[in-house]
Amino acid sequence: MGITIKLQAFEGPLDLLLHLIDKNKVNIYDIPIVEITEQYLTYIHEMERQDLNIVSEFLVMAATLINIKCKMLLPKEVNEEGEEIDPRAELVEQLLQYKMFKFMAEELKDRQQDAGRSLYKNPTIPEEVLHYVAPIDINELLSDVTLRKLTSVFKTVMKRQEDRIDPIRSRYGNIEKEDISIEDKMIDMEEYLLNHRKFTFWELLDRQSTKMEIVVTFMVVLEMMKAGKISIVQEETFGEIYITVLDEEKVNEN
Repeated sequence: MGITIKLQAFEGPLDLLLHLIDKNKVNIYDIPIVEITEQYLTYIHEMERQDLNIVSEFLVMAATLINIKCKMLLPKEVNEEGEEIDPRAELVEQLLQYKMFKFMAEELKDRQQDAGRSLYKNPTIPEEVLHYVAPIDINELLSDVTLRKLTSVFKTVMKRQEDRIDPIRSRYGNIEKEDISIEDKMIDMEEYLLNHRKFTFWELLDRQSTKMEIVVTFMVVLEMMKAGKISIVQEETFGEIYITVLDEEKVNEN
């Protein structure tokens, strides 16, 4: 009574070759062609006993292996550069490509399985939030704002500061001054608000003498607006900016 051998299912001849290479733990770039061919043919004979319909493409690979085996027994061929041609090179390239695609297929399969465990729910946003419309359309407000316009505004501000420099006395030398802090500028701003209920942003900037003061003043204005001490209104893009004191008690808090 014969012994029944159950063979592993392979997707093609390259899949079987990879299995044999992994099984024998050999370097894919240095395939022992004699040993691998013998094992491959053993698998082919078992396949013939079970199903001849699937063995045809495996026989083509068997013929390829035998052909490579014969070439390796002959004197080695040399290319135009004088390098020896390895008869296994084309087969190795096919195996590497197949191995890469096989790995990618397994990776996609894992991702598909992971995606199958992902659950989604219908949106449950409250009606008042769903239908909320912002009072100001930022895209419309800034639709005509360009880097060129912003640069022009900045140059205008700096030009005003340069015009205030005395062309005669400025040549006598520079007196270094300590950088002003936000706390100091906040106190200065609060004193200014006590005497000015409404003024323009340009009027405020005209009081500053350096770039650092302009930057710090701008930060103080934003902080005071956030605290509810002042309101800022600009009727049109790049139009005049008006600052109004909202609560004198909040101004005097500090």
